[in-house]
Amino acid sequence: MAAPHSFPDLETAKREARERALAARGGGDPAERAAAGAALAAHVLRDCPPPAGAVVAGVWPLGGEIDLRPLMEALHAGGHPIVLPVTPPRGQALTFRLWRPGDALVRERFGTMVPRHPVGGSDGDLAGWVMAPDFLLVPLLAFDRRGHRLGYGAGYYDRTLAALRTTQAGCFALGCAFAAQEMDTVPVGPNDVALDAVATERGVIRCKAR
Repeated sequence: MAAPHSFPDLETAKREARERALAARGGGDPAERAAAGAALAAHVLRDCPPPAGAVVAGVWPLGGEIDLRPLMEALHAGGHPIVLPVTPPRGQALTFRLWRPGDALVRERFGTMVPRHPVGGSDGDLAGWVMAPDFLLVPLLAFDRRGHRLGYGAGYYDRTLAALRTTQAGCFALGCAFAAQEMDTVPVGPNDVALDAVATERGVIRCKAR
């Protein structure tokens, strides 16, 4: 993917775009976020459902993000294994841990929430808790209709998607956001990985770059 900006211009453009995206998203009332999440879930289930049996990577919402729990709960009820990302040290790809509604969660770096391992479990006991997803719900700060995504700056999802797409040809990345987070053009660099589609409370957008 060609970068429309040179470094350090790219970093400046991304920083300014993040500031605009955060202002557009706002803090969000929890009830409004939940209602938007329910609307997003209905659109995804109707227009862009994961294949039967696909392992789906969800996201436990941080403050201000659209609430994906209605979608994760509906997909779990439909028979999909749901996993949540575990954030490694910078420079590494994400891993994913099995989640079920009602599981105890623990807070990790950057405020993200992950399922707690079984207490006293051996490595063999934990093996079934770590799964590679086929279908990812990807958080973002901004997106455009080519599928370019502006994240928080650590590059975790770009590394993860690049790695998964070398081993799982059918891996699908669905960005999830409020409609207000759309930009005409998101600044991208050579290591930024495009989304297949984006879901908002208004519907699903199939992205041109994919």
